[in-house]
Amino acid sequence: MVYDERDIRKAQALDIAQKMLVAARTAPKGKGVDVVECAVVDGDDLEALACTMEAVGEERGFAFFLRDANCVRKSLCVALVGTRTKLQGLNCGYCGFPTCSEKPQETPCEVNAVDVGIALGAAVSRAQAFGVDTRIMFSAGLAAQQLSLLGEGVGQVYAIPVSISSKSPFFDRG
Repeated sequence: MVYDERDIRKAQALDIAQKMLVAARTAPKGKGVDVVECAVVDGDDLEALACTMEAVGEERGFAFFLRDANCVRKSLCVALVGTRTKLQGLNCGYCGFPTCSEKPQETPCEVNAVDVGIALGAAVSRAQAFGVDTRIMFSAGLAAQQLSLLGEGVGQVYAIPVSISSKSPFFDRG
């Protein structure tokens, strides 16, 4: 049997994205408390994500959301990484408030934010090891958060579109 590379790109992209999520899951977490949520999106959910990005871009006047929606449509799938808010009780002040009890609920815990950053770094390192094209996108993450693709109450969501093509759709985007 002969498997043409073009015929297996989608399956390969999904497999690599799943491996990216494994890396995100096993990345170190502040105080050893796992608040990271992650998933892979493709198919109809990928199109819904792009449409939501366009709607947010139009509503807020963010042209880069429209550009990024185009990139998402050119990807084979998108990995999502976000966090459930959990106060770590460190009273570290990184959030801008002296103690955890003084921090408003809508203000993210910085330890949670760092956990997302470390998970994203771990995920894209896996993508790089397999040679796929990716780009971490705040725009697609915000749209995914609005769609609750990682579940209700999950915030600080970032998206990593995955592409396997002769030219990365995530650079030289105009």
